[in-house]
Amino acid sequence: MTLFTVMPMEQVWEGALTTGSGQLEVHYQGMLMQVEPLDEGRARIVRLLNCPLATYLDSSLAPGAIISLT
Repeated sequence: MTLFTVMPMEQVWEGALTTGSGQLEVHYQGMLMQVEPLDEGRARIVRLLNCPLATYLDSSLAPGAIISLT
């Protein structure tokens, strides 16, 4: 990939190599996903890592959705 820009490279790559703090990888209903823990055993989905393709069409498992980890 080639990126043509007038922005300094430091600004382009800022935060690209750091992971979000407090994010966990969990298995939920047989799928591996990255979540951000909330209070009382709940979490917000950040991204799906390993799941069937049809799961991407399920709005209840979309990034930003809140799931129960208990």
